[in-house]
Amino acid sequence: MAVLALGITIAANAQPRAIGGRLAYGVEASYQHTVQGADFVEANLGLFGFGALNATATYNFMIAQPAWTDRGEWGFYAGPGASLGYHFANAVTISAVGQVGLEYTFWFPLQLSVDLRPQIGIAAGKNIGHNGQDVAFYTGGLFGFVPTIGVRYRF
Repeated sequence: MAVLALGITIAANAQPRAIGGRLAYGVEASYQHTVQGADFVEANLGLFGFGALNATATYNFMIAQPAWTDRGEWGFYAGPGASLGYHFANAVTISAVGQVGLEYTFWFPLQLSVDLRPQIGIAAGKNIGHNGQDVAFYTGGLFGFVPTIGVRYRF
């Protein structure tokens, strides 16, 4: 059992990870963890639109890794996810998320990315919808079409 636990720990620590931030229509702390081949899970927590606290997780498939430069690595990725948020106007949101982006990892441990991550879902709160409804269609997540810049330390 100890050998199995040690093997799993070593395998998990051998996977590339990245930690940093994202900035666009809000600011977020970001963490990426490679899970299979070049695919990765990304988890973000921050202010969406500077008016909501938002937690988002996506599973991103590495679609292509073009060799555009001699040094560093390019990657084009896309994937689905989910988001849970609390809007300071007393509403809770749950959303489906789609993310598509382009990243560049330098030959030193710095990763830059640009991506789009729109959200679509429902919002629940007191009198948030038209005609005083307590549940409404959440369209604020469509501001996720604003390009986001990510800067991460890769380790």
